[in-house]
Amino acid sequence: MTDWRSARQKGFTLIEVLVALAILSIALLAALRAAGQATNNVQELRSRLLASWVAENRLAEHQARSDWLATGTQRGNESEGNIPFNWQEKVISTPNSAFRRIDIFVYAAPDGTQVLSHLTSFVINPPDNK
Repeated sequence: MTDWRSARQKGFTLIEVLVALAILSIALLAALRAAGQATNNVQELRSRLLASWVAENRLAEHQARSDWLATGTQRGNESEGNIPFNWQEKVISTPNSAFRRIDIFVYAAPDGTQVLSHLTSFVINPPDNK
């Protein structure tokens, strides 16, 4: 005859199964949270990349037209990758009168509080303007 105690010891108890399920659920929730944060990071990186393209496009446009920019601040908006951005250009004179410094800031539209990209460069006064 088999003893009922030895047969019972071969399996898992209900408490052991519940503890294992609790540990598994905590691990899965942690993995799900990490995946969600990675998705948010990818979106942030995409916005920053597109914002840097907006800044580079603004500078390339000035250089291609050989613009001699007036000192001061200009603002505008542009769309890149179907995402709207606001930009601000600050043109500052330099000790060398043949150069002007340009700082281009790109913000997330419409709030315009977080700087996504900042580009600093110089533009040269074309020879015909001297």
